[in-house]
Amino acid sequence: MKFRTVGRHFRESFKSLYRNGWMTFAAASAVTVTLILVSVFFAIMMNMNKLADDVENDVEINVHIQLTATKAQQDELQNNIEQLNGVDSVTFSSKDEQMEKLVSTYGKDFELFKQDNPLYDVFIVQAKEPSDTAKVASQIEKMKYVAKVNYGEKTVDKLFDVLKWGRYAGIILSAGLLLTAMFLISNTIKIAIYSRRTEIEIMKLVGATNWFIRWPFVLEGAWLGLLGSIVPVILTFVGYINTYNLINPRLGEGTNLSLLTPTPFMYEIAGLIIAIGVLIGIWGSAISIRRFLKV
Repeated sequence: MKFRTVGRHFRESFKSLYRNGWMTFAAASAVTVTLILVSVFFAIMMNMNKLADDVENDVEINVHIQLTATKAQQDELQNNIEQLNGVDSVTFSSKDEQMEKLVSTYGKDFELFKQDNPLYDVFIVQAKEPSDTAKVASQIEKMKYVAKVNYGEKTVDKLFDVLKWGRYAGIILSAGLLLTAMFLISNTIKIAIYSRRTEIEIMKLVGATNWFIRWPFVLEGAWLGLLGSIVPVILTFVGYINTYNLINPRLGEGTNLSLLTPTPFMYEIAGLIIAIGVLIGIWGSAISIRRFLKV
């Protein structure tokens, strides 16, 4: 394709947007509304996935050491735990530290137990993969000098199942929303092209090739997608930054949970929204114009 021809296609696509101002506005508005829904949904789903990862990574195995175990035996137990496949870290917490945690969590009424502390010294074990928690706990339970092992078995197993099915649901909903966006945007562009079917027929009758006719419409679809993505990107930037500043400080109080930081997350969302708008615009134009080229 000659450079002069490419320039002509670009000029024609811009002229067409200007000449058909109301249809351009209608199509861009439909793209805008659809992409706002897509951007909000993606921001929510990606943050839900981040929070799910935080919850999974916050699961710890508490290994209670036998009260009769000596310092050397505790060191031996720690070494054996560290050598297990799937163990990421092992941290020692004395029974006095455990009592302090208990008091800070449940209140000063538990300070009565400080004089005769009934708690155990504990190794806090973190698995490399949250899904390996049960397996690692089972192996530790069989070791010498272990009084008991606790990781909230029933609660954690249910939690992992809920998070797993939540991710599956998110993938299905994301795919459904993208298909809906493709349908709405492509149909809006199809209506815009339908209003110009006479123009296409005349060009065909005077001998223009299919691609000569198609290229300005394909470029026009790309511009519509780009124009329609501007407002969603701005709204998502402003809305997410304000939401992050409002929710994240409260979410992080006493937990390891946090939302995705605005940078680079917002740039990723912006790039994704623009790409979706442009690609669906191109796809919608290419599909819609095909039927009108059969003259």
